[in-house]
Formats: sequence, structure tokens, C-alpha cells
Amino acid sequence: MSPASSHALKHPPVTAPSEPAGAPADFPELGAAIDRARRRGRGAQSNASGRFEAEARVAFDDGWQSLDELPPFKTTVAIDTSRKVITRNDSPDIGFDRSINPYRGCEHGCVYCFARPTHAYLGLSPGLDFESKLFAKPDAPSLLEKELAAPGYEPRMIAIGTNTDPYQPIERERKIMRGILEVLERTSHPVGIVTKSALVLRDIDILQRMAKRNLAKVAISVTSLDPKLARSMEPRASTPPKRLEALKQLSEAGIPTTVMVAPVIPALNDSEIERILDAAAHAGVKEAAYVLLRLPLEVRDLFREWLMANYPDRYRHVFTLIRDMRGGRDYDAKWGERMKGTGPMAWTIGRRFEIACDRLGLNKRRSKLTTDHFARPKRSGDQLSLF
Repeated sequence: MSPASSHALKHPPVTAPSEPAGAPADFPELGAAIDRARRRGRGAQSNASGRFEAEARVAFDDGWQSLDELPPFKTTVAIDTSRKVITRNDSPDIGFDRSINPYRGCEHGCVYCFARPTHAYLGLSPGLDFESKLFAKPDAPSLLEKELAAPGYEPRMIAIGTNTDPYQPIERERKIMRGILEVLERTSHPVGIVTKSALVLRDIDILQRMAKRNLAKVAISVTSLDPKLARSMEPRASTPPKRLEALKQLSEAGIPTTVMVAPVIPALNDSEIERILDAAAHAGVKEAAYVLLRLPLEVRDLFREWLMANYPDRYRHVFTLIRDMRGGRDYDAKWGERMKGTGPMAWTIGRRFEIACDRLGLNKRRSKLTTDHFARPKRSGDQLSLF
């Protein structure tokens, strides 16, 4: 690539319009889109610099076909050397206060992923970098055991998969998640898992043993039953039939399962709420939940780019409805409202979900995990008791 093909700016080049428009010329963010061949199998259309960077660089064709020399985006994995693995939170609108993320970044490439902005803290793009430049925590099992052994540790359910998917493709070789589950089983510590991957079935032996003691439950997100929509929106996640089959096998194994209709995107997949719940109920699922589309920070522009590239005829309608449910904005992070939204459209989605759950007998009982069996692991150097 010649020197002229990289241009430094003081501000990121991706600036979404304040109101939807119909002509491609009205979308300056589309000019930063990466060539389709280079991002084949990826969710994001672009790779704009993170919000903390002093400069943003964008490749452009200088007339010498210099962009033809750029290689496709390949998945790379670096080692995360964090000294702790349990993350704490005090958010009032979620049902857990601690979580574990075995990986940073996620190869599933879900274009709507609210975790994408976290890659900006690493000096990387929330766009294509998020799904191709990954970080693994191979020491997570040993770090977890050390934290559980701390004298002041009080057990409560640990949530896994709340930020990035613990069963994304690289888990097949890394097996970090399985190592974490082995520690949790050995210490009889409760765990709740959220995933989009059928790879969770690999660990059904551990999960089944833990579930018999009320120590494990699994939620699988099913965003759409339309294979075309699912593949373009979640390019490297398991297909909808595989997710439903995973729910079926987990349920048959006696593991409490939940179907997550998440995210619900108005005018795109909201018409599928009842069908998804019906399919999950037939798979043996007893609990269900939903989350409205969230567009914090860079996710807004990434989703806009994807929507214009794949469903340009729905752009105006989708964002009009999103703003109707977010107090006139693209996103509102207010506690208690960020997951469900407000206004008539949000109310309608909530009522449809509740009516469908009642008809199918979902959420009649909520599985509850226990901490009664917790056995604090011995720390290195601890003296054995004489009695």
C-alpha cells in the first residue's frame, strides 16, 4: 500500500446522520466500509478507530489499486494477563453481581453486540477488530480457584457470557470455559451461562452433574429463525436449528434452560417473538426472557452501517421505532429502562411476550440456584485441620 492510501484524521471518520435519510450520499459512514472480500464472514462493515484514539486512520484508494494489496481480516488470539477473573458490578437492573469473561472480543461477530465498545479500551476498533483480534485468559481457572479460596469470599451465582460468548469458536481448542466449570463443580459454586453456541453441549456432563444439585442453568439466545437474517447479523454463531437442538438436549439432561429472545429489533425480528417462544417451548424450555436492542456508543454507527448494507429499505422505519422506544434518542442507558424501552411500541412488545409465555406455560416457575453446597478450595500452604 502506498503512503497516500492511509490518511490520518484528528477525529474518527464515522459520523452517523442525526436523522435517517434515503440516499447513500447522506451516509458518510458508508465511505469507511471495508471491502466485502476482506471482511467475508464478519458482522461489522467497518473498522473505525476507537473513541479514545488521538487519530483515526482510514484506507482509501489512491488510484494505484493499493487497496487490493490489503489482506482479509483473520482471527488472531493474544493472551490476556489479568490478575483477577471475577468482575463485580452493582447495576440495579440485572440479577447478578459478579461475572466471568474467559475472552475479550467475540468471533461470533454479532453486529448489534453491546460489548463492542469495550475494545476501545484496548486501543482497538469496536468494529472488525472486536471480532478478529481476540484475547484469551488461559489462567482463568487457576485465578478463579484462588479468588474462591480467599477468606472473605461470599458465594453467589457467577454469570458467564454476559459480555462476550464463552463458547465462541476459539473455545474448541482453548477449553478455558471447561476449565472454569471444572473449578466451579469442584467447589460446588453456582453458575449461570448465556451463549449463542451449540458448543455448550460439549460440557453437558459437568452441567448435568451440577444441575442435579441446583448449581447450574443455561440460557441460549435465539434472535431469529430466519437463516438468512441470522447469518448476516450473527455470522459465526450457531444456526437457529442448532441452538434449538442444544436447548432440547440440555432440557432432556435435566439442566434448567432459558430461551433469550435477544435482542428484539423493531421492524426486523420483532414479528418472530411468538414463533421463537413456541419453538423453544417444544424443545422443552421452561423459562424465557427478552431484551430490546441496545445501541450504546460505537454500536449505533456499526448497526446503521449494517442495516444500510443489508436492509436499506427498512432503515427509516427501524430507527423511527427505536427512537419511539428510547425517548426520541437512539439509545437511553437509564437504569430499569435500557433493557425494555418505553412508549407504546415497547409496551406492545412486552405484552406480546407475556401473552405468548402464558399461552405456552413458560415462566411458571423460576429455577433458583443454591450456595448451600459451596466448599472453599484450600489455598496453597494452608495447614490441614487436626479435627
